[in-house]
Amino acid sequence: MASVEHGMIAVDKMGTKVLFLDPQTYATEVVIDGFPKTVHELLIVPETGFAYVPIFGDGVHGRNPNPQHYVSVFDLHRRALAATIDTAPYIAPHTLKLGPDGLIYITCENSAVVAVIDRDKNKVVDAIESGSTNGHRLIIAPDGQHLYTENEEDATISVIDLPRRKLLGKIETPRPLAGITISADGCTVIAVDDDQPTLFLIDTEAGKVRDEVPLQNVPKPAQIARYAPDFGMLAVTSVRSDTVSLIHPSFTVQTAIKVGSQPMDMAFRGDELFVGCQGDGSVHVIDIPGKRHKTSFSAGTGCESLGFF
Repeated sequence: MASVEHGMIAVDKMGTKVLFLDPQTYATEVVIDGFPKTVHELLIVPETGFAYVPIFGDGVHGRNPNPQHYVSVFDLHRRALAATIDTAPYIAPHTLKLGPDGLIYITCENSAVVAVIDRDKNKVVDAIESGSTNGHRLIIAPDGQHLYTENEEDATISVIDLPRRKLLGKIETPRPLAGITISADGCTVIAVDDDQPTLFLIDTEAGKVRDEVPLQNVPKPAQIARYAPDFGMLAVTSVRSDTVSLIHPSFTVQTAIKVGSQPMDMAFRGDELFVGCQGDGSVHVIDIPGKRHKTSFSAGTGCESLGFF
């Protein structure tokens, strides 16, 4: 299909590099390295031409003995490193989202805060306590009023009043968590179960889990949940099952599709879904309408996150 994208960026977590690829041929065109371990996750702001990649540390969530405190800023047009943001004293920066106020909100795991970054100054200007042991991933409600952090081993979701930058409370879940997203109407937070192949559906008004949805044909727990831009489909990867599940927003229909080793984050482009597999350096393209595997290609040692601009 035709594409209006100018480029593709991928975060090679396993190779500690950031890659720029041709969005049509998928050939790697630019490799940027020299980062501390390790590059982790991605935020693209296409209207400004910049992307942001946290430098997390050399471990994994809950076991990160040498946490870092940087966010690398990339000029997408020049395909080059443009700046480095120091998040200290907040450490182990992880998931980051753009807020309705134009600021970046990022979980700093080992500090259990959500740091606030001013993009004009490339500087941390505030931090919000999450009330957790380690804040893992975050999501911002579509109306911009609330921010939710998924606190993995705590088995809780922190609820933050975003305009006031204040922790309102926590929602308990039956088991530890791995990922988080939110429905288009903001009424349901979807939290990924880190212990069983299940999704927790959380009623944001009631502040509690209202349902559990088993993942079909996914034998092991999942990791990341991401809605399509139009919220017409939810995609969920299982890093331990080597699958991506396409799920109808009603949660009544789902299809599990085999991909590469250790699939992590995803990127949507039209009727295609791109899945980065950190275990074998492959990226898999899913035909969304056909609910089938379309093709795959190699990119780096093992890309966790990717996107188009």
